[in-house]
Amino acid sequence: MKNQWDSQHIPDQTGKVILITGATSGLGKEAASVLAGKHATIILAARDLAKARAVVQEIRQTTPDARLHVHALDLNSLQSVQHFAGEVLRTYPRLDVLINNAGIMACPYAKTEDGFEVQMGVNHLGHFALTGLLMPLLTTTPQSRIVATSSIAHQQGKINFEDFHWEKRPYNTMQAYSDSKIANLYFAYELTRRLKSSPKAPLITAAHPGWTSTELQRHSRLARVLNPVFSQPLSMGVLPTLRAACEAQAQPGTYFGPSGFMEMRGYPVVVSSNALSHQETPARRLWELSETLTQVVYPVLS
Repeated sequence: MKNQWDSQHIPDQTGKVILITGATSGLGKEAASVLAGKHATIILAARDLAKARAVVQEIRQTTPDARLHVHALDLNSLQSVQHFAGEVLRTYPRLDVLINNAGIMACPYAKTEDGFEVQMGVNHLGHFALTGLLMPLLTTTPQSRIVATSSIAHQQGKINFEDFHWEKRPYNTMQAYSDSKIANLYFAYELTRRLKSSPKAPLITAAHPGWTSTELQRHSRLARVLNPVFSQPLSMGVLPTLRAACEAQAQPGTYFGPSGFMEMRGYPVVVSSNALSHQETPARRLWELSETLTQVVYPVLS
């Protein structure tokens, strides 16, 4: 069938450098394994270096000549993001694809090292800072690409800019997660708008995995109960991300997700995010706030 896009559709990636955040488990690990098998050089950005090295050994059991490089990145810390980005800029002459995959979900209330509500801090602000810091490398790599990872949960997202860090309201962890996931789409669409007139601009795409059973759900009792009924395996859940990263016909701002009922499972196709995610006013407001909070200002491209 035409819609049954899978990893066999990914062309050879020899010579390409692909950076994946959250590459030690779940979708990130699966993406690293598939893309290493297509001969890309993979940068595994990981908080736990021992776990990342174990993943490298695991991938090399099936792909002995895999080009895999491990670097420390903790999206909970802007200092770590800056250090990691500097390391990448010094070490690699190109960056073809940045897959902003790492995330946390439905965890207890906490703040990042820099005082941000933790789900917005890790899922959005950390990646916002990382992408901005890596833009010099992305913009000098021809036909580079940035992939934002969102979720079906974005449909419940509605960011409260008056209480961005949940300091006044009772904490609702699933609402905070949903807010971070609509933030990922605001980011993808706003960056697309900001770069639309630049020939150097990376292509920005987005993806969501549907209902895929991963470690991300470990804090959600409901997800663990329903996984056997609704979830799809990692090998399927990773396909929207891979298509967003590799589909030659993808247009700026294209959003990929599963083709099945309520986008929970199935082969990846172009899907639509909700109307709120396309509103420019909250997207601009989030962008400006993100620059203020992270102190990362994106370069103006000509």
